[in-house]
Amino acid sequence: MQFKKFIICLGLLLFFHVSQASDVHEYHLKNGFTVLVKEDHRAPVVISEIWYKVGSSYEPNGITGISHALEHMMFRGTKKYGPNVLEQMIAANGGLQNAFTANDFTAYYQQFSFDKLAISFELESDRMRNLLLRSEDFAKEIQVVMEERRMRVDDDSRETLLERLNATAFVESPYHHPVIGWKNDLENMTISDLKNWYKAWYAPNNAILVVVGDVEANAVYRLAQRYFGPIEPSPLPVLKPFSEIKALGQRRLDLHIPARLPWLVMAYSVPVIRSDVKSTDPYVLDIIATLLSGGDSARFTKNLVRGRQIAADINIFYNPFTRFNNLFLLDATPSPGHTLAELETALWDQIKRLQTCRVDTAELTLAKTQISASKIYQEDSIAKQANELGSLAAIDLPWTIQKNYLTKINAVTPRQIQEVAQRYLLPRYSIVAYLHPLPLYSFQPATRGGWHAR
Repeated sequence: MQFKKFIICLGLLLFFHVSQASDVHEYHLKNGFTVLVKEDHRAPVVISEIWYKVGSSYEPNGITGISHALEHMMFRGTKKYGPNVLEQMIAANGGLQNAFTANDFTAYYQQFSFDKLAISFELESDRMRNLLLRSEDFAKEIQVVMEERRMRVDDDSRETLLERLNATAFVESPYHHPVIGWKNDLENMTISDLKNWYKAWYAPNNAILVVVGDVEANAVYRLAQRYFGPIEPSPLPVLKPFSEIKALGQRRLDLHIPARLPWLVMAYSVPVIRSDVKSTDPYVLDIIATLLSGGDSARFTKNLVRGRQIAADINIFYNPFTRFNNLFLLDATPSPGHTLAELETALWDQIKRLQTCRVDTAELTLAKTQISASKIYQEDSIAKQANELGSLAAIDLPWTIQKNYLTKINAVTPRQIQEVAQRYLLPRYSIVAYLHPLPLYSFQPATRGGWHAR
């Protein structure tokens, strides 16, 4: 009875949010610049984001990490606004700003009161083409980037494992490279490399402006025309196609490195929405992730953490919104007194249950409800709304994909769950990694901040 009441209440909440939500307004300037505006008048604030279609998956061998390094240099000033002027202008107007680099994109954002939007447009249109890119600034900033890599990867046992696992899983795929870049490439990167990368990719016809907040869509469009319209487009580099090599069997990694606890990671190569927009498999995989690891009621937590107490924690990560096929990734920490091998066997047993026994209606409904609730509450954040729009546009997916996402989720059946689990979550398609902890000695964990994306 309580569960039914929860479903009814959530349905009413979903109706309220959908009825209150604003449609996305899409505009295209003559120079190829795309503008997406979503009005949200619940608070007098606005977030403005510029998304460039370039990230680590665009980088060839020898200059890995260059997208992230250029992100750092974007805060080093332009010919019009010298070093630190940008930060001072944002702060003086009560705004917030930051940036992030990922596999598929690089993005910059500012959040202001609604009447300060022009400041963001002025700054971003200027640094789209007019960066200083001075050698002395680069010499300092590349050291910061290398220090980030040392603290965030080299001195972090789990990030080291994930980096090696990705390199094993993605042989031909551009996801082979880490966002932060390989150490040798960072050490040999030059300011000329950055200038060429900036000139190649930072152009209006390779960018998307996303604005969400207390604004009027047509007014935002006119403002965008004023600041970004005069910028000339550029011919963009033509990327070579690739074809990932087929796995011939299970791949295993055993890492013996300083760490506090043992750790297990199991990963499977799976499709994403962009692989085939008509396929339902990515939506089914999202449901499977929730069934297995979506909170206290999920199977892993109920059976292996609370039940058998063989695991201290278990998590699943799957992102269906990427340019290329990605990983369905499980990570788990064994409880004291249990081994990595025991935990691996227990995880396989849970997956086999999903493959051999169909999920009952109540459990499936609960998983769908959890995904719906997460989607609904995301609408309460203008930043999350903007990120959703930008991340789709940056990989050339229409924003309507997310608008219809819950419809696709709610259509998933128990039979589809069983079939998709049988199709992708098999030992012969997996990569299994063990982290065997060595004594820490003088090892010190990272304490400073770093880049935003992985």
